[in-house]
Amino acid sequence: MAFATINFFSKALNRTTTVNVVIPSDKRMKEGLPAPSRGPYKTLYLLHGILGNYTDWVNGTRVQKLSDMYNLCVVMPSGDNKFYADSEISGDMYGKFIGEELVQLTRDTFNLSDKREDTFIGGLSMGGFGAITNGLRHPETFSHICAFSSALIKEKILESVDEPGHDFFTRHQYATLFGVETVEDFVGCESDYDFLAKRLAESGEEKPQIYMACGKQDGLFKWNEDFRDLLWDLDYDLIWEEWDGKHDWIFWDEAIERIIMDYLPLDEAAEGISSGNVAR
Repeated sequence: MAFATINFFSKALNRTTTVNVVIPSDKRMKEGLPAPSRGPYKTLYLLHGILGNYTDWVNGTRVQKLSDMYNLCVVMPSGDNKFYADSEISGDMYGKFIGEELVQLTRDTFNLSDKREDTFIGGLSMGGFGAITNGLRHPETFSHICAFSSALIKEKILESVDEPGHDFFTRHQYATLFGVETVEDFVGCESDYDFLAKRLAESGEEKPQIYMACGKQDGLFKWNEDFRDLLWDLDYDLIWEEWDGKHDWIFWDEAIERIIMDYLPLDEAAEGISSGNVAR
C-alpha cells in the first residue's frame, strides 16, 4: 500500500493545502495468487472532524490496511474547522474544493476511476456533515455517502449566541462560516442538509446511496435520527446502523471497517504481502 502526502495550490482556497492519499498501487501477492488490479482505482474521499486535519484517519483507524485489502484509494484532505462549506463572505470555498477541485486533482495525479459508481465520499462528525452536504450537492460525482456521528447541528446553529465560550463558534462566526448574512439564513442555504436532501429528491436526478451510523451514547444521536427519518420519508436508499458507542475513534474505527468491508461496492478482499503478515 503506497502512502503519499501531497501539497498543491488550491484555487478554491487560494493557498497551498495538504492531502494524504493511500493507494494500493504497490500491492504484491504471494506466489501463485492472482495479481492485484492496477486500477483505475475506486476512490473514497474521507473527511475529518472539527479540530482535526489530513492525518486523523490514518492515525485513528485501520484505513490503510483496509485500503490495501479491498483495492481502494482513500483521499484524506484538510478541512480546517470550516464544515466543508462555501463562504463568499470569508472567501473559503471548501465545498468547491472538496466536491470539484480535489476530485479532479487526484484523478489527474493518480490512476483513479472517473466513474460515478466508483467514487464515494465519507466522514466523521464535521466530516459527516461535509460528506452529506457535498455528496447531495454533487450526485453526478458521488454514488455513495458514508456519514458517521454526523454534526447535523442546524438547531444549535439557529440557537447560537454572540457571547464567546458557549460553543465552538459565535452566532456571527457561524454566519460567516456558512456564507450567510444571519444564522436564520442558514435555512435553505447550500449547507442546509435538510434543504439539499429535499431539493435533490424533487429534482428527479439519481440520488446517492447513503450509509449513516451513530453511537447510542453520542450527544449527536437524536439529530442523526431526525435526518435519517427525513431521508426515509424522501425515499432515499439509506442504510442506518446504531450500536453502543460514543463520539470517539473506537466507534469510527469500527464504522470505517463496516463500510469498506460490507457496504461500498469494492473488490473481494485479498491481503497482500506486508510486514504485518509475513509469517502467514
